[in-house]
Amino acid sequence: MSSKERLKILKMIDEGKITAEEGTQLLGALKKQKQQRSGATKGGARWLRIRVSDLNSGKETVRVNLPIGLVNIGMKMGARFVPEIEGEAVMEDLAEALTQGMSGKIIDIVDEADGERVEIFIE
Repeated sequence: MSSKERLKILKMIDEGKITAEEGTQLLGALKKQKQQRSGATKGGARWLRIRVSDLNSGKETVRVNLPIGLVNIGMKMGARFVPEIEGEAVMEDLAEALTQGMSGKIIDIVDEADGERVEIFIE
């Protein structure tokens, strides 16, 4: 974990954007992420993979890969800043999949109006 990342988290605590407990969780997640990258932890790292593709061309337009540890913390912090997202069915499905340790495709949404398909995997 770089000192720049650590300083950013400490500033968020100082400004009251997050609590000290949330800051500690973020620091722990960053440390864990660094260990996973270096191969220091047992087993493989778990990732949340989000894919958005165009229905007409079949081309992938968005590809996002996030470590599960950061996703858990991000969902908790995000609910604090955007309370209306907490009741969303997709967010509830995602939270349930994460807590139950599921893997594979957990969400597959087709938006005919926008011509997009959103797939979310846990690996």
